[in-house]
Amino acid sequence: MSVALPVGLFWTARPKQWVKNVLVVAAPAAAGELFAPDALVQLAVVFVLFTAAASAVYLINDARDAEADRAHPLKRHRPVAAGLVPVPVAYSVGGTLAVLAPAGAVVLCNAVTAALLAAYVGMQLAYCISLKHVLVVDLIVVTTGFLMRAMVGGLALRIPLSRWFLITTGFGALFMVSAKRYSESVQMAGRAGATRALLTEYTTGYLRFVWQLAAGVAVLAYCLWAMEEGGGADSSLLPWRQLSMVAFIVAVLRYAVFADRGTAGEPENVVLRDRALAVIGLVWLAMYGLAVVGW
Repeated sequence: MSVALPVGLFWTARPKQWVKNVLVVAAPAAAGELFAPDALVQLAVVFVLFTAAASAVYLINDARDAEADRAHPLKRHRPVAAGLVPVPVAYSVGGTLAVLAPAGAVVLCNAVTAALLAAYVGMQLAYCISLKHVLVVDLIVVTTGFLMRAMVGGLALRIPLSRWFLITTGFGALFMVSAKRYSESVQMAGRAGATRALLTEYTTGYLRFVWQLAAGVAVLAYCLWAMEEGGGADSSLLPWRQLSMVAFIVAVLRYAVFADRGTAGEPENVVLRDRALAVIGLVWLAMYGLAVVGW
């Protein structure tokens, strides 16, 4: 077998996107169960399974769009479009991963985790085929993908998911997704359809409204979560959970700077390239961590 084929399959699976799957630790970390016995091992398994499920979608999507990608100035370099990975092979490997990920979850995790992975694959394939062309629904599907990542670790470890955790995570994801769409719309003004056909259907005013609304709800939900869960001075040196609200709000405000400028691309790129935002994130993480351990 040519070395080019496995290399092509690897790049078609979008390894740069795998960092998003680190969100599987979100629910256990929020519940203070991240370092419970065997938790890290189970989360590593969940990370691999979710990565396999996401890779399956990328493979099938690129196989389906191969002809269209060949006519695109950038996408024509994708391995399937470039001919490094034959279309039938991409379908075959993608289909295999789509089956193995939920099946592996049944054996290695539990039925609920398997159901979520199966739902994720089905939803993302529906998005690739048709839902990405439906106004508003496309935003909801992408947002739900992030929310599923944040939920799956808790489900695998059988940790009850806080309603405030779900609301904060869901609207936080919608904030970043709609900010990214807004930035694409601003940058591609007059030629939006060249990269994403549906952008021509959205107005920048509408997308700005969505990310502002989502940011507001995420901040409100986080504040209610922090106040409800306690973390007062009677259980720790300082009320770290309440203090973490400041870092969370500042992080949202900092991220909104890039959204407002129309430069909020991939969320991971925004965080990694802005040192101030990364530091704010670490401060928030430290505060929340201290609240969880009760120091």
